[in-house]
Amino acid sequence: MPASNVNETPAPAGRLRLYLLLGALIAFPSLSIDMYLPAFPSIQAYFQTGAGQVQRTLAVFSTGFAIGQLFFGPLSDRLGRKGPLIGGILLYLAGVVGVLLAPNIEIFTVARLIQALGGCAAALIGRAMVRDLFHEREAARVFSLLMLIMGLAPILAPLIGGQMLAFGWQGIFILLLVFATLSLAAVVFGLAESLPAERRETRGMAVVFPVYRGLLADRRFCGYTLAQAFASAGMFAYITGSPFVFIRLYGVDPHYYGLLFGSNAVGLIACSQVNRYLLRRRSDTTILRRALIVIALSGVCLGVAGFFRLGGLPGLMAPLFVCISSLGFIMPNATAAAMNRSGGHAGSAAALIGGIQFAVASSASAVVSALEDGTAMPMCGTIMGAMLIAFILHRLLVGRAR
Repeated sequence: MPASNVNETPAPAGRLRLYLLLGALIAFPSLSIDMYLPAFPSIQAYFQTGAGQVQRTLAVFSTGFAIGQLFFGPLSDRLGRKGPLIGGILLYLAGVVGVLLAPNIEIFTVARLIQALGGCAAALIGRAMVRDLFHEREAARVFSLLMLIMGLAPILAPLIGGQMLAFGWQGIFILLLVFATLSLAAVVFGLAESLPAERRETRGMAVVFPVYRGLLADRRFCGYTLAQAFASAGMFAYITGSPFVFIRLYGVDPHYYGLLFGSNAVGLIACSQVNRYLLRRRSDTTILRRALIVIALSGVCLGVAGFFRLGGLPGLMAPLFVCISSLGFIMPNATAAAMNRSGGHAGSAAALIGGIQFAVASSASAVVSALEDGTAMPMCGTIMGAMLIAFILHRLLVGRAR
């Protein structure tokens, strides 16, 4: 991408505020998912339903996140970033209110879908704004920095969610309501438009499908996007299965589930910051290729541990830690490399990346739910398969393209 297509980056005094706000926007899915994980058993008991139906609310949320991005991405390319972002957060707030008022698990699930359709705007527009403002290698470093900010979500959200259970599961969603309201205020009063009028798409929504078709015809774009999507799917399989594996199967207290869950997020944050250092000496694509080897090997170790029940909970946690931590190398580098293939359509590219990511992730969540058998194997097997597919698709698509 020529330098002329990237805005002048903010002055240092304004960068911290920008990073904090972008981190909050990109953290919308993590907070919306991770905070209510400790409440799965409570939600199951409240609505007198099965574990699989509660797990499906996560799969539905992921599906809504995937679908909504395909709409908000092109819209932000045409109208600018700020307007669609405000509309998305308002829709998210409506979904949270619906969750709080839900009389049964079916309405709860529909409200989670609405929440996802709106919340996706925050995450994808946050990514698009990074592409608006920074070049590829600098964008990879910014994404790594944002992972430090948003990486606090997987650590703090389950801990906060566990503590909020003292007020019932509804307390978790009241907190999300407050977070979204504060984010909306910050966007309205503190965020500048990053896509000037002269760089917006002027040909209307009819151009969306040709843009998507062009991106999908790019082997490298697909290789980077699918590698990230399947690596993320492994994480979503972990998110879906871990509450019941840890709490029900291994007897972890729900109030301490967040500590166990957050230990993997600590590794992810650490790797994302090591990635910032490595980017001074190595290309993002080189780091990505090597990290995919690591997650493939650790995924196989996890599958073996789960199938043969080796080492109990510690036997699962060790390869899980490597798998989740390695995402700190994969997510920022794959995102930056894929976004660099976007041409002048950063919003559409971010939408397609996010849509594919959450479509694959929702499939992984659905697989874990469908295979639920009272053991750790549905979670472990799905993670292993996702990590191996991420490695193979990257080698096939990016390797052959090179």
